[in-house]
Amino acid sequence: MTSTLGSRVPGVRGVVDRLAAVPGREDRLRHLEVLPARAATHADWPVWADADLVAALRARGIERPWRHQVIAAEAAQEGQHVVLATGTASGKSLAYQLPALSAVRAARGSRGQRGATVLYLAPTKALAQDQLAGISALGTDVRVTTHDGDSPREQRDWARDHAEYVLTNPDMLHRSLLPGHARWASFLGSLQYVVVDECHHYRGVFGAHVSHVLRRLRRVCASYGASPTFVLASATVAEPEVAAGRLTGLDVMAITGDDSPRGEVSLLLWEPPLTSFTGENGAPVRRAASSEAADLLADLVTEDVRTLAFIRSRRGAEQVAMTAAELLAEVDPSLPGRVASYRGGYLPEERRAIEEALRRGELTGLAATNALELGIDISGLDAVLIAGFPGTRAALWQQVGRAGRGAQDALGILVARDDPLDTYLVSHPETLLGRPVEATVFDPSNPYVLGPHLCAAAHEAPLTEADLPLFGPTAREVVDALTDGGLLRKRPRGWFWTDRRRASDLADIRSTGGSPVQLVEAGTGRMIGTVDASSAHGTAHPGAVYVHRGETWLVRSLDLDDHAAVIERADPDYSTSAREITDISIVQEREHRAWGDCRLSFGEVDVTHQVVSFLKRRQPGGEVLGEEPLDLPERSLRTAAVWWTVPEHALTEGGLTGRDLPGAAHAAEHCSIGLLPLFATCDRWDIGGVSTAVHPDTGQLTVFVYDGHPGGAGFAERGFHAARSWLRATRDTIEACECDEGCPSCIQSPKCGNQNNPLDKLGACALLDVLLTGAPAE
Repeated sequence: MTSTLGSRVPGVRGVVDRLAAVPGREDRLRHLEVLPARAATHADWPVWADADLVAALRARGIERPWRHQVIAAEAAQEGQHVVLATGTASGKSLAYQLPALSAVRAARGSRGQRGATVLYLAPTKALAQDQLAGISALGTDVRVTTHDGDSPREQRDWARDHAEYVLTNPDMLHRSLLPGHARWASFLGSLQYVVVDECHHYRGVFGAHVSHVLRRLRRVCASYGASPTFVLASATVAEPEVAAGRLTGLDVMAITGDDSPRGEVSLLLWEPPLTSFTGENGAPVRRAASSEAADLLADLVTEDVRTLAFIRSRRGAEQVAMTAAELLAEVDPSLPGRVASYRGGYLPEERRAIEEALRRGELTGLAATNALELGIDISGLDAVLIAGFPGTRAALWQQVGRAGRGAQDALGILVARDDPLDTYLVSHPETLLGRPVEATVFDPSNPYVLGPHLCAAAHEAPLTEADLPLFGPTAREVVDALTDGGLLRKRPRGWFWTDRRRASDLADIRSTGGSPVQLVEAGTGRMIGTVDASSAHGTAHPGAVYVHRGETWLVRSLDLDDHAAVIERADPDYSTSAREITDISIVQEREHRAWGDCRLSFGEVDVTHQVVSFLKRRQPGGEVLGEEPLDLPERSLRTAAVWWTVPEHALTEGGLTGRDLPGAAHAAEHCSIGLLPLFATCDRWDIGGVSTAVHPDTGQLTVFVYDGHPGGAGFAERGFHAARSWLRATRDTIEACECDEGCPSCIQSPKCGNQNNPLDKLGACALLDVLLTGAPAE
């Protein structure tokens, strides 16, 4: 391998060899996959493209566009809804900006009045800001601005009255533009293009919400005489025309051929070793992926390899940056300042400063959560570290694609966590590297999602019979239920919203479970950051240790009514982890399959959670120092689940006794949750599970895996339909693990509310053998 990581650093092979040759790192490199370079294919500029715009693009070094850019631009210019699904850094922005900006300039009146408008939607504010910078840099006179939660009132008013190209996000569209559409009538009545960037991000319940926000947008635009063309973009989406059609409700043409150049990409699968330490129940502990990533990040920064490290948690991103800086200080006192962290919860001005420092090259290493996964243009990155499989193959390639922009060669390193899925993937690289990305999973018919959006639509303009097909085949049934419940009122002209509240407030499109909890500094009242409402019980409870930008804080109080937690600076020698109890009951079985004498089911369940205490663990080391009770309310959830039952006689025939059953079922539940992301576009934290030796609703041993969102998100349903492959992989992972009695790589779970007790590794294998014996071929 003779390629280079840009012009500043040594070749990929040299970097890989040096990383693997560090003493003590023997056998950590489990697999090296090299993707060959690809040459570019160009095309001519479309004849309709605005001449000044083309000149501006040429001035920025784009002499000729790539062929796929022109194909997508031509289709959109002709009014065809398009989804452009080409690789990361393949110039998707130009493909929609070319027709959109050309249309704005061509339709402008003689006095400069706007004649055509464009609405750009990004899943994050940072991506919209990045797009703004790119359009502004072209130097054309298109009036462009962002409209988001960071925008001051004057900027929002100017966007509504004068802007031609508005960059926003689904949240603002849902809560601001659509409820106030009368004030946006001029903009919406002239809307010619709607751009939905990074559309693969819209999955699960979030995807279902956004699909209805877009349908509401189409309906409001039609009322003002507009029928905009939708252009969607994603580097990593399977069946793009299906996903885009479900998202928009339109017939969308997919463009998947990628004619952009790509340098050679080297992807390493890297597994930290087992340590001499033992964890819960004496199980061996593998070195943490975050610790391994901190070492690798320090090594790469030392070699001047510009590296972005993706860390799964906010606290982990902070810790990796701190540890890397400490390691770098031992090499050169000037190097620690070259590393920083980036995550959600930072204030807007903090995020912008870090993004700009990375662009300017002032930072060589950045530890980030997936807030930087999306297509923010941070050019010149050489390498990407990923501490733990990010949940889907789509997200993996999205993150790896952040390195090697343009024709640069790139290095990607996936560092396996002590987790069943990660262990399985580094041991079976063909399941990761030889398969297409996952299909996007979301369910627009979920009544918990659809109902609030029908209310919002009725608030925007009375709902009519003619409107209902736009919202899907179950819309009439849900409208009738809303009418019976008094939220809508049927009149001759349609269904009206009758409540005094804003209907858009009924739908929490991010499904966070409510308003974020503000972290407020004791004494000063200064807001330090925020925590999602769904995470507050577990991470911002009284007594919790919280890390923000390298500083440790102690939570003194949590007010759930005011959505605020009071914190103060502290440096305790321990970390905290919440203990939660969960109960589940079956509401309705929708489908089932007989697996011999066992039964596989899918349906509706009620789940109740309560955080009841928290553990203090010494740092470093992890030993438990004590447990303290908490007085927090129960939270209830009606959702979808897949579950399986095994009758007593089958257990007996399989050699399983009553004493073995709780630990066997619990272990099988944990590992199956860890493996489901391989078969559905979910993260381990999107789903939950409950197991019991005898469940009161079935009278048998039962294991549940459920979606962690009201009404379900499609993940458990995907598990039901892929159950044989999913549970076979679960069994193989448990059996193949090198531990003796179970560890985090197979049956222990970091989110277990029972502190991983009881667990029975051998019993789980025997139990899954009993279940799979009767499984039909898929």
